[in-house]
Amino acid sequence: MAQHRDKSAADSLKPDLSRPDLPPPKLSLTDSPNPSLLKAGSSDTYLFISDLHLCASRPHITIAFLDFLQTTATRARALYILGDLFEYWAGDDDIDDIFHQQVITAFRALADTGVQLFLMHGNRDFLINQGFCSAAKITLLNDPTLVVLNGKKALLSHGDDLCTDDIAYQSFRHQVRDKNWQAEFLKLPLQTRKKQIKAIRTRSEQEKSQKSAQIMDVNVDTVNALLQAYHYPELLIHGHTHRPNQHQIQLDGRHITRWVLGDWYEQGSYLVCDQNGFKSVGL
Repeated sequence: MAQHRDKSAADSLKPDLSRPDLPPPKLSLTDSPNPSLLKAGSSDTYLFISDLHLCASRPHITIAFLDFLQTTATRARALYILGDLFEYWAGDDDIDDIFHQQVITAFRALADTGVQLFLMHGNRDFLINQGFCSAAKITLLNDPTLVVLNGKKALLSHGDDLCTDDIAYQSFRHQVRDKNWQAEFLKLPLQTRKKQIKAIRTRSEQEKSQKSAQIMDVNVDTVNALLQAYHYPELLIHGHTHRPNQHQIQLDGRHITRWVLGDWYEQGSYLVCDQNGFKSVGL
């Protein structure tokens, strides 16, 4: 885990609640029963996944995910996908791709059973917009988002914004999350965008091989500042680091559990929340 920074550094990292990507703390309505959306017996079960990195070149993961949607997910009230659903996303004008249509169709079928679907941007698919979400019947969430799960407040995030020790990545993230940059990028032809993304991914993998594992993990002071800004939720759930685990945090006299979701590169896993609590489950 990343080292603590001094207090002045921690204060400078405290989230700016005026930022559009970091809204003021508020509770969502996802814990309010809606009879038109819920199935009998599913009102207390929530599922969380992230870092699936779906792509046509890894069909075994796609098959596992589609099976998950058709079986396990149908028994839930809501499914939360906390970023990096796809290996990359070049723009919503690519939704007619055969592979993407397969995933979209599966989401629509699940939504039609009454399961609520929520998606958060990751560092690979931050160009997903309303075109995809409408086609897949998914609600796009801000990062972070505060929800209520069976009476407990949970803060949801992809997690890359917490890895502040990786200064080079944070600089890149700031650039590509800028709405003006995205607008200019999306003006390029689709195939040009895909080529540029592939080149960026290749360079990123080369740079990651030279970074320490510590630098690419979350920064403790950044996590604490976020939890303080959101008034100490009982839970923080995120992905991105590919280090599935359960961490217990003692902060200002409060006890908070940080759940880190696993990636789906080799095998899938998910976090389930129901009346019995939380547990991580492998496929």
